[in-house]
Amino acid sequence: MPTVLLVDDEPDMLFVWRHILTNAGYTVRVAVNGVAALDQLRIARPQLVVTDWMMPVLNGNELCRAIRSDQELCGIPVLVFTAVSRPPVQGRPMWDEWLVKPASRDHFLATVARLCMRK
Repeated sequence: MPTVLLVDDEPDMLFVWRHILTNAGYTVRVAVNGVAALDQLRIARPQLVVTDWMMPVLNGNELCRAIRSDQELCGIPVLVFTAVSRPPVQGRPMWDEWLVKPASRDHFLATVARLCMRK
């Protein structure tokens, strides 16, 4: 099964969505901010990054930009999973999908499955 890197600064969100992904058969790595996510990405390449948008240290926007500007990482699909209801409209999006919390388990898993198939 694919590996997913789940990035969120909220421990409860990490716990819930990690549990859902693991039960669906995914291997899940977690990071509590964008800096930790980039460290994880240098160690192992997941098939998908699922990130929150508003985080301290390195937020979702900065993480997406770092992924897209890195020649080795730029092919990894990114799902922004956030409470922010509308994505920013400036320039070309640095992510593949934008999903608003709360989302149903089925919608979340369907989006993850679709993005994992892209790689």
